[in-house]
Amino acid sequence: MGTSGRLSLSWVNKDRSLVSTQGGGYEWVDRDDVRVTETRLLTDVATVGETREERARARDNLLITGDSAEALRSLTRLPEFADEYRGKVKLVYIDPPFNTGLTFAHYDDGLEHSIWLTMMRDRLLLIRDLLADEGSLWLELDDTEMAYCKVLLDEIFGRSNFISTVLWQRRHSRSNDAVFSTSHDYILVYAKNAARFRAVRNKLPLQPEQASDYANPDGDPRGPWRSISFSAPNLRPNLSYEIVAPSGKVHVPPSGRCWRTTRDAFEKLLEDGRVYFGAGGLGVPRVKQFLSEAPGIVPNTWWTHQETGHTEEAAKESAALFGRAAAFSTPKPERLLHRIITIASDPGDIVLDCFAGSGTTAAVAHKTGRRWVTVERQPETVDAYVLPRLRKVVEGEDSGGVSATTGWEKGGGFRHLEVAPSMYERVAGRVLLAPWVEGAAFAAAACAQLPGFEPDPEAEPPFAGGKGRQRLAVVDGLVSESTVRSVVAALREDERVLIVAKSYLREAASLLERLSPGSRIKKAPQDLLDMKGRVLR
Repeated sequence: MGTSGRLSLSWVNKDRSLVSTQGGGYEWVDRDDVRVTETRLLTDVATVGETREERARARDNLLITGDSAEALRSLTRLPEFADEYRGKVKLVYIDPPFNTGLTFAHYDDGLEHSIWLTMMRDRLLLIRDLLADEGSLWLELDDTEMAYCKVLLDEIFGRSNFISTVLWQRRHSRSNDAVFSTSHDYILVYAKNAARFRAVRNKLPLQPEQASDYANPDGDPRGPWRSISFSAPNLRPNLSYEIVAPSGKVHVPPSGRCWRTTRDAFEKLLEDGRVYFGAGGLGVPRVKQFLSEAPGIVPNTWWTHQETGHTEEAAKESAALFGRAAAFSTPKPERLLHRIITIASDPGDIVLDCFAGSGTTAAVAHKTGRRWVTVERQPETVDAYVLPRLRKVVEGEDSGGVSATTGWEKGGGFRHLEVAPSMYERVAGRVLLAPWVEGAAFAAAACAQLPGFEPDPEAEPPFAGGKGRQRLAVVDGLVSESTVRSVVAALREDERVLIVAKSYLREAASLLERLSPGSRIKKAPQDLLDMKGRVLR
């Protein structure tokens, strides 16, 4: 039990964080370690199809190569992306490694339990910040970690924001060499705000078996219909009256019930041809509900393979895209993602998946008119699967999956970004700026580390951004007295400046204090770290 009295999940190193290593693993670090708190830049790699101009790139569909935690931190902190995504993502679907202890062709699924929990915790906290108030998270797992993750999600989102657990029938054949033949995965559904989510959650369109209940025996030009009861349990005087059928028979509400509407409203229904008295006009009044006006059906929690596909179907979809020999090892069927996206979002909404795999979520989001962001850690997976698959969607070379169902042909586009490497490196126990941090890259990286400062691409160097009436100047080199005079001369009377430089003369700092009281000079990297009490261990 925590100090608040709430039930919580405990594990080794829960108070620490993880950073990715070059070998594809993770390393334990303290939460104030700069490798956790640093805001990485998102750099352009390429564009595919129709995209916006550079200054509006954050509004494009985004494929990001890099560690998911680093990418999510960039989306929440870099001003150009935070303005577009923080608190605005409608749906997050993630299919993380299940921690089964197995090694698959395209990723290793065997993390120590406490590492897996910390890895998930760090990303779920960032996902919560990105979700809109009416947004939802759909997290797919199997028995290995599902129960632990449910408690973890209760801690992060609150038990009151748990919506449901969906069981997806991922397999319809039986495994005879297992103790139990596992047929399903779990999809844990949480909302940022359960009440808001319930208000916007979409119902599903009628399935063929439900639509078969509709017919058109009287040739109504509005199409197939079914009749529903006109009586209701609300006992009110103005809802109890006589109705005369075309046959002349008089009807009154059944005992203990009344009619559904007032007499005036009934007369309007009658005039509109929406009241049905049965064959020959002898039956009790019922109301026509047309198939074209059907309200849809409430999603249930058991999703059969007939409705949402299965792993064999997903494998065939992958083989059609990449060839049977090169198919992705653990894809998800497009019909599964289509159902999730249909329930939890509308066209134009933002859908995020930070464990891209072969890119199924982004592909279906694109085909259904959603904006999307997807992140994949392994560059090899991006190059072999995600990038070519999404290019096929854009260029009209993907007719499989839900293309026919959605009417997808081709169009749109996306921007490929990558998470920049750290701006810091450790050499012989010292923290230095990485070799790539120079010129415009130095200015952008320095601005990204300063909370509240926004970059200004129109500013003349050395100015790089600002915060209110405080401007940021980044000097790739030594700040001398002449540098200070030049910078101060460019300020308005009510402005102050923060100068970030690789070195500066003590006389220059003293001069800045005299010429522009309240302005400061900071040396990178150490002063940037000290401003937040961060260190690189």
